[in-house]
Amino acid sequence: MISSFVTLLILCCAYQEIVSTELTFELPDNAKQCFYEEIKANNTGSLEFQVITGGQYDVDVVLKDPKGEILYQKQKLQFDTVSIEAKTTGVHEVCFSNEFSTFSHKIIYLDLKNGEEEDPLPGLGEHITALTQMETSTVDMHKFLNVIIDIQTRHRLREAHGRKQAEQLNEKVQLWALFETVIIIVIAGSQTIMLKSFFSDKRILSVSDKRLLGGH
Repeated sequence: MISSFVTLLILCCAYQEIVSTELTFELPDNAKQCFYEEIKANNTGSLEFQVITGGQYDVDVVLKDPKGEILYQKQKLQFDTVSIEAKTTGVHEVCFSNEFSTFSHKIIYLDLKNGEEEDPLPGLGEHITALTQMETSTVDMHKFLNVIIDIQTRHRLREAHGRKQAEQLNEKVQLWALFETVIIIVIAGSQTIMLKSFFSDKRILSVSDKRLLGGH
């Protein structure tokens, strides 16, 4: 029991070695939004982003180091994964720009990882003997959890993307149905007016016509 608790504690500590910022935010039209992360020198990280909804599903991205030098710059991308290698310690800046769009809001998924993930059980490489069953199970559990996290993230992004497309399609169908309804009402009203005009046309009778009709 104590061995299981110690193993779980080591696993939790290993997870704390890597800092990850994962969020979904809205980027209005003609807007720019930046995020900041402090990364130590000779440390590595990664930046992953994806435009979930809005316009052509594209955005401008710029990544700068603490000195203001551009490490990564792309225009009108839908998604990408970038590896970050910090040369100096300091705050790195990543900016997303939607300034080229005049009316389309964007919803963007961002995953910014700072540092490399350590081994689930530090010091395993120093073992002369084979791994115990508990240690092997812990390493396998660590790998499976990472796979599950990645699958769940992709599933959430795919679900959000599909839901937004369905909502946009539903709005277009409703607008088209409303347009058809208005056209039908206009056509029905115009036909009614035309038919009424056929029966309400009064002709001015002359004197001879009145005599023929028996008028005095």
